[in-house]
Amino acid sequence: MSERVLALAGLAQALAQVRRIADTGQAHAEVLGTALDSVFRIDATDAAQVYGGEQSLRNGLVLLRDYFDGSMPDDQLPRLAMAVMQLERRFVRDDEMARRVQAGIRAQADAAQRLGSTHPEVLNALGALYADTLSHLRPRVLVQGNPHYLGQAPVVAEVRAVLLAAVRSAVLWRQMGGSLWDFFLRKREMGAAVRALLGA
Repeated sequence: MSERVLALAGLAQALAQVRRIADTGQAHAEVLGTALDSVFRIDATDAAQVYGGEQSLRNGLVLLRDYFDGSMPDDQLPRLAMAVMQLERRFVRDDEMARRVQAGIRAQADAAQRLGSTHPEVLNALGALYADTLSHLRPRVLVQGNPHYLGQAPVVAEVRAVLLAAVRSAVLWRQMGGSLWDFFLRKREMGAAVRALLGA
């Protein structure tokens, strides 16, 4: 269950950045790096390694704790998460698109290694990859925010790149055995796993 919860924390943390970027035009640099680095860790051996260690997911784990406690500060986040989970289901059933996305990620791996995953060149490439592939699936993930920022091409590219990271986490969550039934049948168990990971 802890592996599953870490993937879910990765999803929540990425989507919180999507919301922050859409509202303010700026991401939290360290958290952004965790999200985008995860996109390139395709062959990681476990969930913690995908994100560079459990400590990198503390923000996401806190969001999950708040959600399971019924005190989520942003009611848009659960809706966004549900949309991404639905998108992930469509994505993994489309073999050709999955190949295109994986090829696109691998094509940027050297640049991400050389420049860093948050470099504008890498961000723009990942944003374009999302726009060319996942954005054509339904249901579309609709991000609300400040029109001033969402009208700027670099901000839109960054939002799309982080949405790609969110889908990466949703895929990982499924790979670890997660399903939407968990939220109905294993909510208490997941909440306990979150608190254990937070050391609470």
